[in-house]
Amino acid sequence: MQQIRPRQLADWLSDDSRRKPVLLDVREPWEFTLCSLPGSLHMPMHTVPMRLSELSKNDEIIAICHHGGRSMQVAMFLERQGYATLFNLQGGIDAWACEVDPNLPRY
Repeated sequence: MQQIRPRQLADWLSDDSRRKPVLLDVREPWEFTLCSLPGSLHMPMHTVPMRLSELSKNDEIIAICHHGGRSMQVAMFLERQGYATLFNLQGGIDAWACEVDPNLPRY
């Protein structure tokens, strides 16, 4: 698992020559409703073990939460399940709001 900064992810998402990653948002439903990145797959942390079949081991997966702690735990769990290309959004959606999109609601 690697760490990725919000600006790095923004650059990746805007690069049409690169395959888009799966944006795996592991926050609770109320958090996801408040703010999220477009195209994110919402999978609350506690549901990940039951929903593994929704994720491909061939995809590049970016785990996202509020500040980066829960998403790091999910990325480590996925790594143990054989998922190879995993990233944790360092600082989470809060850092994204600070560094990339100041119009995104913060909480």
